[in-house]
This record gives sequence, structure tokens and C-alpha cells, in this order.
Amino acid sequence: MSTDLNPRPAVAARTAVAEPRPAAEPAPARTTGTEPAPGAAPASSPVSPAGPVDRAPGTNGSPAPARSPGPLRRSARLLLSAATKSVAILALLLLWELAPRFELVDPTFLPPFSEVLDAWYGLLQNGQLADNTLASLTRSLSGFGLAVAIGVPLGLLIGWYRPVADLLSPLLELFRNTAALALLPVFVLILGIGETSKISIVLYACLWPILLNTISAVRSVDPTLIRLARSLDLSAPRLFQKVILPASVPVIFTGVRLAGAVSILVLVAAEMVGAKAGLGYLINASQYNFAIPQMYAGIVTISVIGLVFNQLLVALERRFTAWRAPLGS
Repeated sequence: MSTDLNPRPAVAARTAVAEPRPAAEPAPARTTGTEPAPGAAPASSPVSPAGPVDRAPGTNGSPAPARSPGPLRRSARLLLSAATKSVAILALLLLWELAPRFELVDPTFLPPFSEVLDAWYGLLQNGQLADNTLASLTRSLSGFGLAVAIGVPLGLLIGWYRPVADLLSPLLELFRNTAALALLPVFVLILGIGETSKISIVLYACLWPILLNTISAVRSVDPTLIRLARSLDLSAPRLFQKVILPASVPVIFTGVRLAGAVSILVLVAAEMVGAKAGLGYLINASQYNFAIPQMYAGIVTISVIGLVFNQLLVALERRFTAWRAPLGS
């Protein structure tokens, strides 16, 4: 058997002395927007065909923040909003004026709106409108104010303290389902036909929207806010002042606005039954005397008072809830 004396290539490769490697070339520098890459032809700075691009000061090409509308633009928006809201009312008044004149309805029972305005001006001149309006407003605002003074604190108490809610819940469920006008004879029998019975019926009718909405407002406060306030060791009065009341105000004002409308509606119905003055008395007396334009003048006056009263409550609500973000923002 012959023996191979020549070394194998694999062994020679292992024993061979490693040749030194050439030094690694430095990595090419990272290119930027102003320096050309190595090996690339130098490019001239790009020029826009339309000229240099303007950039907002203090920004890196981001769009400039929107400017707040000027006074003229805000005034135009307010006028446009008022005109939009008035279209339906103007259309109703136009229909009221034209329907009797074209005999679509009997003018005896629905006179044109212009005749109603003449009757309203006549009542204003002879003082009947002012006297009756003042009497109704005095009763309505008195009952409404008492309802707010009683309903809001009582609602906060019932909504916050569970034992008080458990104690008074049966009575609340009983009386809130009893219509105020159904109790009008009871108020007249107990309190008489004077001012006390009328103010009391308004108080009773306005109390329930305010009370129930206040209870709901307190119970719907975010529990996270309450836990955070308690973690700061706030006392109970400070907790009510800083957390409960601000979070409850929007829902409370919903009940207050409902009560404002109820105060006028219930009072007018009460004045039609037993009163010697007031808008309800004016409407009822005009109907009996067949003074139809004067009757509609009293109805229009009640509608205007309700509209103005609601707008005042809306402005007051915005004043107390200025911390809220506007709807749609």
C-alpha cells in the first residue's frame, strides 16, 4: 500500500500564516439635505419655479394657527344666527296674518295678527296690560324663587346622603306624580283665594323639576373626581364647593329652566279660576266679553314673557358654566 507523503491542502491552510488585512475604509458620512453624497455629482440648490416658499415664523413649515374671527365677523355670525332662528317665527306670523284675510279661517275667531297688535297697544295705553302683567310676574317670580331656594339645597342633601334619600323617597314618589292643577282646589280651600294660594301652587309645581334634576345631578358626578378630592383631604364643605356644585350646575339648570316655564303655565291656569288680576284673568275676561283680539293679545304677552325668561336663564347658565367647553369644539 502506497502512502501519500504530501500535506493536504486543508492542513496547509490551517498552518499558513494569516496575511494582514487592509484597514477598513471609513464609513461614508451621513448625507444631509445640504451636502451631496460621496460619488454623486454636486447638485445645485433647488429653486422653486414659483420663487421661495414662505414659512410661518417660528415654525418648521407647519401651517400657521387659525386666527380668531374679528369683531365684524363675529357680529355677522350673530346676526346670521338670529335671522335663522327668527325665520320660523316670522313665517308663523305671516301665516297668521294672511290666513284670516284670505278667509282660510274665520276672522271672527282668529283675527289677523295686525288686529291683535292694535288690541295689544290699546291695552298698553289704558294700563290694563301693565297691571295684569305685573300681578302675574309677582306671583310667578315669588313661587319660582321659593322653589329654587328650597329645591336646590334639598336636592343636594337627598342626592348626597343616602339615608335621607331612603327616608324621603316614598314621599317624593307620591307627590311628584300628583298634578299641581289637581291640587288647586285644595290650595284654595286651605289658603283662600288670595295671593298665598297662587304663589303656593306655583311653588309646588316648580319644586319637582328643580328637586329631581338636582338629585340626579349630584348622583351623576364622576366618582373619580370625588376620589381625587378626598385624596387631597378636602373637607365636606370644600368638597361641595369645589367638586359637587361645579359638576352639578349644568343638570341643575336644566331643572331650573323647566321650572321657569312651568311657573308661567301653572299660574295662568290658576288665575283663570279665581283671580281679580293677572294675565290669566285678562284672557278669561276677554273671552267672556267676546273681545277676541284682546284675548290673543294676552296670549302673545304670555309667550313673550316665557321666551324672555328662558333667555335670561340661558344667559345665567352660561355665566355659571363658563368653565365648560362649548358644544362642537
